[in-house]
Amino acid sequence: MNKKLLHIATIGKTVGIKGDMKLHIQSDFPEQFVSGASFFINKNDKIVLSDVNLEKGLVKINNISNPEDAKKFTNAKLYTTYEDTRKNCHLEDGEYFWFDLEDCKVFEDGKLLGKVYEVQRLNITNYLVVDTDESLVKEGRSKRFLIPFIEPFKKDVDIDNKKITVSGGIDILEAS
Repeated sequence: MNKKLLHIATIGKTVGIKGDMKLHIQSDFPEQFVSGASFFINKNDKIVLSDVNLEKGLVKINNISNPEDAKKFTNAKLYTTYEDTRKNCHLEDGEYFWFDLEDCKVFEDGKLLGKVYEVQRLNITNYLVVDTDESLVKEGRSKRFLIPFIEPFKKDVDIDNKKITVSGGIDILEAS
């Protein structure tokens, strides 16, 4: 299977005597964790959730009804595909999946600053981690810098053309 998988949760320790397990969500979309939802636990194997209680942060896995069987899944990571994420997670206007922002070229006033390596959340703000364009690195600039992915820095996002336009990015790069 060559699908890229997204890590969206980790199963924790068992709770109680019926095979319930803690669920540690690593996603902004808790609505994808519902009874009957299936997730990869590695590139080939899937599990199906039979019961989900988001208030208590608990899940049960299909056909698991005791702590002994459940313990086999302690620390298992749950993954989904990009396709399933697009299908199951609703974005508001101006919101983007982090994986869509990765590899976008970052421009300011028509000048290429670099390419998004990844997105990181620090406190409540998302930041674009930008690999600086080689021509700017040769001028002595940092190889990588952060741009807040909020107004007034974020000006335009064109996912189809993998292009993000920012304001203030050059100043941030020069101070990095």
